[in-house]
Amino acid sequence: MMAKWVLLIGGFLLLIITFLTLSNIVNDTGNSVNSDSSMDIQKALSFPQSVGFQQVINPRQFTFPRDHGPHPDYGIEWWYFTGNLSTKDNRLFGYQLTLFRIGLGNDEVERKSNWSTSQIYMGHLALSDVKNQKFYAFERFSRESLGLAGALVTDDGSFRVWIEDWIIDGVGSDRPYVRILGTEGDLKIDLVLESSKPITLNGESGFSRKNREVGGASYYYSSTRMVTNGSLTLGQQNFKVSGLSWMDREWSTSALSEMQAGWDWFGLQLSDGRDLMLYQLIKKSGNLDDNSSGTLVEENGSSKFLNSDDFVITNLDHWKSNISGTKYPSKWRIKIPDQEIDITVMPYFRNQEFNAVVRYWEGATSVKGVSNNRDVTGSGYVEITRPTVK
Repeated sequence: MMAKWVLLIGGFLLLIITFLTLSNIVNDTGNSVNSDSSMDIQKALSFPQSVGFQQVINPRQFTFPRDHGPHPDYGIEWWYFTGNLSTKDNRLFGYQLTLFRIGLGNDEVERKSNWSTSQIYMGHLALSDVKNQKFYAFERFSRESLGLAGALVTDDGSFRVWIEDWIIDGVGSDRPYVRILGTEGDLKIDLVLESSKPITLNGESGFSRKNREVGGASYYYSSTRMVTNGSLTLGQQNFKVSGLSWMDREWSTSALSEMQAGWDWFGLQLSDGRDLMLYQLIKKSGNLDDNSSGTLVEENGSSKFLNSDDFVITNLDHWKSNISGTKYPSKWRIKIPDQEIDITVMPYFRNQEFNAVVRYWEGATSVKGVSNNRDVTGSGYVEITRPTVK
């Protein structure tokens, strides 16, 4: 989400411009600066849209590998990766690496300095150490100038997205093969991801509606089951790990509507080979928005669109952050009667709150229940950006 993350959209652009100015992140040295302050995503999305960008209004034809690369005609997009990994002795880890491209304006301007840029990149890197119930989270900002950050697709079909040494390298069309690298302090991830299913186009053939306003949609596709191998380094310890990852790609310009406040997003991989993506949009009134939807991906890679009437998500528990004071849902029951799915989703541990410029909960989760009238287990990631409750 999304990181993931996510449905960060047009109004976030002005937030970033303002924040970068106040924090001197866009300065003459090009160095990134961390902030001690956080805000909720719904507050970020309350800023007015930037002008000069295209809006997502109609379905489009996707072309791969071109669409693995950047779409600068739109205000914001992201490359989102999460996964659940384990060592041979079953020590569990979750990880997130999400890189965002944020347009500052779509008009050609004279560049008076090599530091000048029309694109800002933001990155979120996180690791969940399940055994020790410890959550590591890091944030970076940089600019698309002097090679500090960027996104591209080459003539041979490979693609790269990077913020300094946080790197996503990939090849392939509808079954991408990706290597991700991220180092921050004592933490390092080095993972290779190989898609075991073709790309899934979410919504209406990749046109994912968020509200009924003009431009209230995004282009959204996923690779829902990527076999993952590699290493994690934490302090002096190095772990060989394997497991499953999830990739989301999304781009848009528009913000949430005036009536919408946030969302709950689920990306789940079940032991019967099915994968499930759901997002539940939340109105400012606290009621559910009927633009909520999802996608069920079968073991063979075929997919089915789910509208808001097809599923029910019930919050079973809550957790309150000692840092932000925010109260988050922390256990869920998901029922999809027509697909014979009835599962319970639980965090491996509760404190997986990402406190950065934008505050949200993004955590590794376990799954247990029934699918196709058979017992299943599973794992996945959940992202919570609903309104703050204190």
